[in-house]
Amino acid sequence: MIAEQLPQTPLVRPHRQSFLHIAWRVISARPSRILGLVIIVFFALMAIVGPLLYPHNLPINPNAIYAPPSLRYPLGTDFEGTSNLALIVTGARYVLFAALMAALFTVFFGTTIGLVSGYFLGPADTILMRITDFILTIPGFPLLVVLSTVWNFGQPIAMGFVLGITGWGGLARAVRSQTLSLRERGFIEAARGLGLPWWQIVFWEILPNMGPYIAMNLLVSITGGIYAEVGLFYLGVVPFHVNNWGVMLNLAVFTGGAMQSPQALPYLLSPLVCILLLTLGVVLFLDAMDEMFNPRLREG
Repeated sequence: MIAEQLPQTPLVRPHRQSFLHIAWRVISARPSRILGLVIIVFFALMAIVGPLLYPHNLPINPNAIYAPPSLRYPLGTDFEGTSNLALIVTGARYVLFAALMAALFTVFFGTTIGLVSGYFLGPADTILMRITDFILTIPGFPLLVVLSTVWNFGQPIAMGFVLGITGWGGLARAVRSQTLSLRERGFIEAARGLGLPWWQIVFWEILPNMGPYIAMNLLVSITGGIYAEVGLFYLGVVPFHVNNWGVMLNLAVFTGGAMQSPQALPYLLSPLVCILLLTLGVVLFLDAMDEMFNPRLREG
């Protein structure tokens, strides 16, 4: 009788917003975040489509040496009469792909070592942390200069691998600290009580809780990889058979006389502006990622 008197109301399930919906809402909340996303997508498309628009061997026009920006040469030309825009576009693929490989290797080594060290503890933790301390005490960039003399950096994967194995120390320390905190939580203890294997606990329970932090480190590592590789090419320790923004800077300063000739400034400033713009895009987008993965910031 009581059940017959209650109104028959349909069950309403709580609405769960998809991650893409949350991401777009967070990004569109501020124009600066949209700008950051546009900059990142722009350079990504440049790296993908750019080499298809310009041939590998760029044409040289001796009659247009250090030509000012114009409709034909939007960014001017270099000391050989080659379009600066073509040099920027063709060099973007190596720069961004090598930086992406460096970030992936950094995240892989740092996350793996941090997880193993923080979860198993004991001798594994001691050995891995001593190796991490050794990596952190080595000056990274001078080591890259030395390795560049014996390692072929002509391929972006090789460049990214060397950058990755020299830059994972800080991330490993941070991942270990978070793993130590998570392994004492109740849901991890419950998983152990259910008899789940260690790999399932690590990859299904611990690692997803660190996903936002690792994703943000991946983006930051990309900018660090760009600075490192451009610096190596600028110093001339890497062969110049690879078109790179660092090569442009080296040739502009040491060969093209850009520091003395005002006409050569577009050739010098073109790669610098691209690096600064890409860094700005990453910084602006990191603000969106922080709120994207943090419900408290979204509620605020």
